[in-house]
This record gives sequence, structure tokens and C-alpha cells, in this order.
Amino acid sequence: MALEITVGPPVITINYGNTFLVSEFDGSITNASDQGLYSRDTRYISHYQLYIDGQPWTLLNSAEVTYYASRTYLVNPRVVTEHGEIAPAILGLALSRVIAEGLHEDIDIRNYSCQPLHFNLEILIRSDFADIFEVKAKEFTRRGHIETEWKSDSQQLVTRYSHDDFQRSFIVRMEHGTSKAIYGNGRINFVVDLPPGGNWHTCCKYEILEDGFLHAAPKECAHALYRSQTAHNLSRWKQVTTQITTSNEDFYRLYRQSVEDMAALRLPRGGEHRHEILAAAGVPWFVSVFGRDSLIVSLQNLIVYPDFARGTLQRLADLQATEIDDYRDAEPGKMPHELRSGELAHFRRIPHTPYYGTADATILYLIALHEAWKWLGDDLLFPHYEDVVWRCLEWIDHYGDRDGDGFQEYQTRSARGYENMGWKDAGDAVVYPDGSLVKGPKALCELQGYVFDAKLRTAEGTEYFGHAEQAARLRKEAAELQLRFEEQFWCEDLGYYAYALDGDKRQVMTIASNPGHLLWSGIVRPDRAEQVVRRLLKPDLWSGWGIRTLSERNPAYNPFSYQNGSVWPHDNGIIAMGFKRYGFAKEVGMIARDISEAASHFRFHRLPELYAGIRRRSGTFPVQYLGANVPQAWAAGSVFHLIRAILGLDADAHKKTLYIDPALPDWLPDITLRQLRVGQATVDIRFWREGEATRHDVLAVTGDLKVEARGTPGVKKD
Repeated sequence: MALEITVGPPVITINYGNTFLVSEFDGSITNASDQGLYSRDTRYISHYQLYIDGQPWTLLNSAEVTYYASRTYLVNPRVVTEHGEIAPAILGLALSRVIAEGLHEDIDIRNYSCQPLHFNLEILIRSDFADIFEVKAKEFTRRGHIETEWKSDSQQLVTRYSHDDFQRSFIVRMEHGTSKAIYGNGRINFVVDLPPGGNWHTCCKYEILEDGFLHAAPKECAHALYRSQTAHNLSRWKQVTTQITTSNEDFYRLYRQSVEDMAALRLPRGGEHRHEILAAAGVPWFVSVFGRDSLIVSLQNLIVYPDFARGTLQRLADLQATEIDDYRDAEPGKMPHELRSGELAHFRRIPHTPYYGTADATILYLIALHEAWKWLGDDLLFPHYEDVVWRCLEWIDHYGDRDGDGFQEYQTRSARGYENMGWKDAGDAVVYPDGSLVKGPKALCELQGYVFDAKLRTAEGTEYFGHAEQAARLRKEAAELQLRFEEQFWCEDLGYYAYALDGDKRQVMTIASNPGHLLWSGIVRPDRAEQVVRRLLKPDLWSGWGIRTLSERNPAYNPFSYQNGSVWPHDNGIIAMGFKRYGFAKEVGMIARDISEAASHFRFHRLPELYAGIRRRSGTFPVQYLGANVPQAWAAGSVFHLIRAILGLDADAHKKTLYIDPALPDWLPDITLRQLRVGQATVDIRFWREGEATRHDVLAVTGDLKVEARGTPGVKKD
């Protein structure tokens, strides 16, 4: 029997909305680490440890039981007290945590010995109120003042942070305790007396006061977590999202976990629009509004929950830049990259208020708007965002094209700006074939494909609403761009497209995954598509666990790096969509198999943001990237793109039609989608392999919808 190998981040993470907790497996939060309880970019617990008479408890086991709750089982070490010795492992401690806007923690202790026991339980809690940017950089500067107050009567520990008008408070409430707490020397202490078989309990509620608003802990104890409001919301989410069944258990578990991860990463728009949601990029580093990430997640979720796009489109429209601001890399019409709300952003020590250092979010906004319109069938979308659309187009033609050559380029003007502004935004991610850093301004290949796609999509929308002249102009601009792109980016010697044009307009002939996005956008000339597909699947790019970000032949290649040789699930999902667009169905199945089988090795079948690009061989397994966000939105959403590519799903809600072009690979012999929504209608549809062919059966339709099989407009059919 094969050994089952499970990998994952070496921490416990639970989250809800803007609040999350990262701890050791034993529940502790170690000093001088990036662990802690965070909310809205501020860390509220920087050090946590449970002690029995000054000694830490011993871990047995722990796990997240759902995305918003964890449980840890501990036993006592050998302890010598003034009342005598306590033998090891005769006290069991269950530490249960449930998170919402605050954190509810239950501590339950049982005496499993035949003698009464008397000891001290101590909870060490420290708060540094550090900004998440400083935590990540490991460069923390204390600016404000911290004061702590213990309120014995109400059993509350209140810690306040004040720096001019930036003020935060952290409140620890001890409730329902078997014995009362006292506070001293930075620790909350309980005297515990337990008869044989006796139990001891206390609730610790951790709450946050921010700008006069209390972010309260859940009322329910851990034993009631499945009756909580969070559990109800999750149940409702599963009811309104598309569900699948399949005989491939690993693929089913990946999909189910991805749907739950999307629930975990939902952020309300805020204010009176709290019912509208968008996706946080990932935990722990990117629990915030992200332009590129939220838009791609909206695209991925069209077959799962198409309304995801509504909150994203509106929130980003609200933040669309109206002026030039070099510090924030802002220009009129530009969509934001990242919005932060911590101390550094409050005092504008970082440009994330919001920061606009993204070259693709403005373009992707148009693509997401069009796709949402097609799937939702909402004719109010385009008119509602008409001004936003024209500002996006104006930015693309004016500011996105820095030198007027018809291509998109980027280069920061901010002292705190990002070197790279495509999806590969690490400072070392864009390299020449010799591994050296590319000189800017940089015209990434995929940016040109995105613009081509965005203009064609916007043309369709504007024509639908009676603007034929504008639609014709946009189509003409897209056609001209395609011709220029082929002339300037195609590398005949490589049989592949250039990674980018550098600041001197020279081709960067680096072999990377980016040209796979060109297939998704449709800018690739049909007679060159197969060369691109074959190059992406050569062993230096294709690891067997997915397509790497960079060829292993490049001197800068490092399988354990962030973007120079690692595998990103969302990148592979987009590439699979491109393969399907050009008719390479067999190759879609190859990518989907890689990502699915990689996911089967990760804890809970949960895909991380990225993993190492090591080559797959007998006896190997995917390797966790330390620091990867888990859960992460577009990693979770990658399986939705893979399903869409395998089944050839597309929609036109105005024509009340779901289009399909299914080609199930042999490792996925059947799949049934239930409650797949197009416009106001839903459909249940089963697909299965019959020999080499894929059949389908429409099981149920609610509303007015037809299912139409059609071939994708590719250049090749298997």
C-alpha cells in the first residue's frame, strides 16, 4: 500500500473576514515571529503561551476543524508544586478557538488521576500593535504608547495603544470561569483545584476596539460552533454556490475545500453594502482589497458564484484614481493594487492608501465586467459602470502606454513603489535569459494580450448598448495591436513569445510561463498556438506538478523562490483556459491532473498560493513554500478555471444559453454540476466518459435556459 504523504504550512491558521490568527500547533504564539492575532493590518496578540506552574503544556495534537475554528489537545509535563508532584500526562487540556471579528477561546482541563490536584494555570498574553508591513519585514519601530489595565471586578484586561489620532484597544474578557483570575507580571493567573475526574473551564474572549467600533468575539463556546452565525453563513454559502459530485474523490475534495476557502476569504464591501462581497487575496499577508487578485478571483468564480464580481467591480470603481500621485503610482482612470488600513497607511508612511502599482488591474477590470455581464445577464452593469469603463480605456491608451508605441509598459515613480507591476510582482521576477534583472520600463507580453481581449470585450458591450461607432474603433485598435504584437514579441528562433520588451525595446527572450496567458486572451496567431503549448509542456517548464513560472535552464531559476521557478496554481488555471481556447483539450487534462494530484498531498486538499517547482519523480511530493498564503483566493479558484476549461463552459445569459464543449480526461471519468447559475436560471448537468468521447445529460433546469454543445474556436481538435 502506498504511503500517504501530507504537507502544509507548519502553523495553525483560522480566519474570518478581516481578522485572523496564526499560531504554533500547540496554540502558542512565539515571540519575535510573524504569528499573532491580526485585524485590519494590526497585530493584537504578539506572544501567547499557556503554563502550568511556570512550565509550558505538552502538545498531543491539533488541527483546524473548519476555516474559523481550531482545537488543540495538550497534557501536563511533570510538575513539582508546593502541594507535591504532578505526574506527567494526568491532566488533559483542550484549547478550542473560534474566530469572527474577535476571538473566542475555551480552556477545558480534566483531572484523569485518582487524586486531587492543585496548581496554577497561567496565560501569558502580550500585544505589540505592530503594523503587518513591519511584521513581514521584521523591522518594528515602536511609535506610540501602550498601557495596560486589569479590571478585577469585571475580569477584563484592557490594553490600549495610542499614537496621535491612531488608537486601538485590545480587550480580554474572562467569562464563565470555574475560578476567578488575577493578573500580575504580564500573566493572567488561575488557581485550579481539581478533584479526581474533575473538570475546570473558562472562556477567554478577545475583542478589538477600533475607531470607536467594537469587534466582538463570538458568543458561542466551541462546542456550539456549528450552531453559530458563522456556521450558518457557511451553510448558506454552500447552498447558493455550484456543487459537484464525481467518482474522483481527490478532485471532489479539492473542489469542496476551494468553495470553503472562498467563504473564508469573503470581505464585505462595508457600510450600507455589507451584503456585497469581494475576495481578500490570502491569509496571512493579504487580507485586504487587492485589485488584480479580486478581479481574477471574480473571473474564476463565475461558474461557482457569479455575484462575487458585483462587490469587486463596485469597490474597485469606488477606488479608481482621479489624479496623478507619484508616491502612490496613481494616474487618472487607474485601478488600485492594494488598500491598507494599519498605522503605517494611516500616517502615509506607505503608499497603500490605496497604492496603484499594478499594470494589469485596470485592464482586467474590463475583462471581469464583460464576463460578469455575460454570466449574470444584468443589463444594468455596463450602463452603471460606463464612465468607469471609459476612464479605464483612457488610462490604457495614455498612461498604460508610457511612450506611445501602442504597448503597455510600467515603471514605478514612487520611492516606495514596486519594481514589477504584473502578476509576478516580486522585485527579482522579470529576468533576462542570463538571469540578470530586466531594465525598465517593461512591456510584459501578457499585458498586451489583456488589452487585446479587453478591447474586444468592451466593443461587444458598447455595441449591444447601441454604440456601434465606438465598438468598431475598439475592434480596429485590437486588430492593430495584434499585428504589432506578433511583429515585436514573436521570437522565431525560440518558437515562443518574448517574456517582455525591455526599456530599450529589446525582446527579453526568457522562457517563462507568461505566454500561457496570451492563449487565454486570444491574441496568439492560430498557426503559432501549438508551438506555445508544446514549449510550455517541455520539462524545463513543466514540473509534473504544474507549469513553473520560469524555465529551470535560466540561471535565476530556483524552485524554492517566490516567482522564479515555483508553481502557482492560478497561473496554471489561466494557462489551461488558454489551452482550451485553442482546442488543446488533452493538454488541459494534463495540467488539471497535475494541480489536482498536487492538492491531494496538501493538508485538507487545500491549495496554497504557490509551491516549489521541483521535478516530479517517483517518491517525490509537492514541497510547501514557506510564507505562502494559505488559504489563498486565486489558488483556491484555480480548480474552478480547470473545471471550466475541461468542460468548455461559457455563458450568454442574454440568449439564455449555457455553452459546453466537454472533454473529460481518463482520470476524471465523470462529474456532475448542480445549481450552475446563468442569469436567473440554474442547471444540473452530468458529464461522463464513454470510450474516448464525453457525453452529457441535462438533469434539471430551473428557469429559462438551454444547454448548447459547441466547439471552442480552437486551431486543433484531439
